[in-house]
Amino acid sequence: MTYQLHYWPGIQGRGEFVRLALEEAGADYVDVARGPADRGGGERALSRRLGELAPPPFAPPVLVAEGRAIAQTANILLFLGARHGLAPQDEAGRLWVNQLQLTLADLVDETHDTHHPIAAGLYYEDQKEEAVARASHFVRERLPKHLGYFERVLAGGESGAGLAGERLCYADLSLFQVARGLEYAFPKAMRALAPKLVRTIALAERVEARPRIAAYLVSPRRIPFNQQGVFRRYPELDAA
Repeated sequence: MTYQLHYWPGIQGRGEFVRLALEEAGADYVDVARGPADRGGGERALSRRLGELAPPPFAPPVLVAEGRAIAQTANILLFLGARHGLAPQDEAGRLWVNQLQLTLADLVDETHDTHHPIAAGLYYEDQKEEAVARASHFVRERLPKHLGYFERVLAGGESGAGLAGERLCYADLSLFQVARGLEYAFPKAMRALAPKLVRTIALAERVEARPRIAAYLVSPRRIPFNQQGVFRRYPELDAA
């Protein structure tokens, strides 16, 4: 079976968490909107295709598998985790990993709101003053609180283990993506926090070194961080 991933072309965004899971699983998938126009590529085709899916999703990412359209990043990863051994087999373990993923989703949302604190439909330049204030609070208060939580979770396990034990889970992949995204967007703040994030940084390095992930990261399938995605580098927001 070939999965179809429907997400905006040109950005990592929330679709990247799904791509990482598919890549680590060695799954066969098509990143549909990144293909040529005659095969459904492009933003217009993506919007049209989403409107044709049933049940209708609110927004991408959407994974189509065996005729089912599954939306929402954490929901997609819950599905893939059970299918591809990226989550514990027991119910308690699956719920724990889903809980971690949802907490990461909260952090991703807060990161997005540093550069779009008023409205996603406005340009950054239209809300720059508010963004500076929002980012200052984020860097001082929210970023240490969120990452400190994951550091404590890792500290409670075995040395060198991930968020859910020795076996890699999709939340480990997502924490890697968040850590690298924050290093791109807030390099100054992340350097200052690094001494308190030893386990988180070590986990990111272990994920990055996994053969399939390492191959993906240097391939054209990996979209670079840029100024259109969730993680954006504005030096004035990293000044606090």
